[in-house]
Amino acid sequence: MPISPATHPETASRPAPSQPAAPDRTGPRVRPVAAPRPVLSGRPVLAFAPPVAPLLAVSGGQLVAAPRSAPTSGEHRRSRLSSSNPYLRLLATPGARAFTAGNLIARLPMGMLGVSAIIMIAGSRGSYALAGAVTATGLAATAVVAPFTARLVDRFGQARVAVPATVLSVLGSLALVLCVHHDAAAWTLFAAYAATATTPNTGGMSRARWAHLHRGDAAALHTANSFEQAADELCFMLGPVLAATLCGALFPEAGTLVGAALLMTGVLVFAAQRATEPPVAPRTRTVASPLRTPGMPALLAVFLATGAVFGALEVVSIAHAGGAILALQAAGSCVAGLVYGALRPARDVHRRLLLCLTGMTALMSLPLLAAAGSAALPVLALCLLLAGAATAPTMVTGMTLVQQATRPEQLNEGMTLSVTALLGGVAAGAAAGGWLVEHAGTTSGYAAPMTAAALALVVAAAGAAYGRWRRT
Repeated sequence: MPISPATHPETASRPAPSQPAAPDRTGPRVRPVAAPRPVLSGRPVLAFAPPVAPLLAVSGGQLVAAPRSAPTSGEHRRSRLSSSNPYLRLLATPGARAFTAGNLIARLPMGMLGVSAIIMIAGSRGSYALAGAVTATGLAATAVVAPFTARLVDRFGQARVAVPATVLSVLGSLALVLCVHHDAAAWTLFAAYAATATTPNTGGMSRARWAHLHRGDAAALHTANSFEQAADELCFMLGPVLAATLCGALFPEAGTLVGAALLMTGVLVFAAQRATEPPVAPRTRTVASPLRTPGMPALLAVFLATGAVFGALEVVSIAHAGGAILALQAAGSCVAGLVYGALRPARDVHRRLLLCLTGMTALMSLPLLAAAGSAALPVLALCLLLAGAATAPTMVTGMTLVQQATRPEQLNEGMTLSVTALLGGVAAGAAAGGWLVEHAGTTSGYAAPMTAAALALVVAAAGAAYGRWRRT
């Protein structure tokens, strides 16, 4: 069967000669298909344009080669960029950008509300002890209430629970502002701030959406967890700066008011994206708590020790060099999280966690060495930047293990338990770091985050070994 030559764009102005083919009466009748006529763009053909494979068609029983329209250079560039960048591929998921935008708005107040409450209460009552006690009470209430809120999210859906829970939390923030502004009794501050414990775990709900959209795709989930961890670090880096700026430039209550408004707005935008919300799994029987899942207690203990790293490092660094230097630690963690997400996911996630914890323990010794050697402030800043580079990979790997160990219908509860353990560790680490600073100085205080990292490594190693013993 003869094949006619392909029609080239530069000769498209001349009609190609057609040869009528004799009808084939032995085979099946094939309806003639006209070859598509090329459309002139009015622009010269570039010499370096990639060759375009012809499109084969049947015309009158004869196989002809017709030109195929080539994509433009801009399309080629966008295609190459999206295929090489895992984060662009991740955000190209239908509906991902909308719920990510709402979640980032709702997550920013995480780094704002605590700092704003301390500035507001200390400025009004002249007592940092009272301000610290109020915020510690709110943290303890969150550790108790958050798992129950997450359980309701798993049972009834994100939108149905997150919005009313956020309304209660915002009302608690507004009550705190009114109590401080009108110089109410001290106990009212504790009660008002404890009401903010109903704030939903927006980061956990976002991770649950990624797990639903990319279930079975380990590479996409690895990138999604890294992106979420980098978003956490970014919010904790920008939130305190924004809160301090608002309280100082406007009035002491401005940080709390803006934070509450951002939280409510972000949750409403996030909850409105119903197309990407994970469906509620029906429960035909009573499901045990994720705490009873094999391996989960050890993971929560690792998160508890990792939180102590964060809490101790924060208090000691503030006492040694001021709060501004903490932004470098968060920046290092944010960049490391994005780089880590571009790598391939680990085949053995437990071994990867041990490697990350080993690296975090080693890098946490750098601030201690810099402080012990009376190094200049830029050297300490560089050490904190490097120390922060190990925290995000550790958190991403730990969250991946939590997702693997938790049943799909309990995913929000499982991740909220890990966040609760992390917050408990932050509180314990801050207390230990403050005690060391007061009794032994800031140089010895830097031993607290390194010790907590080593403790997390020992717990993870013991948990992995116990798991192997049980399998054998």
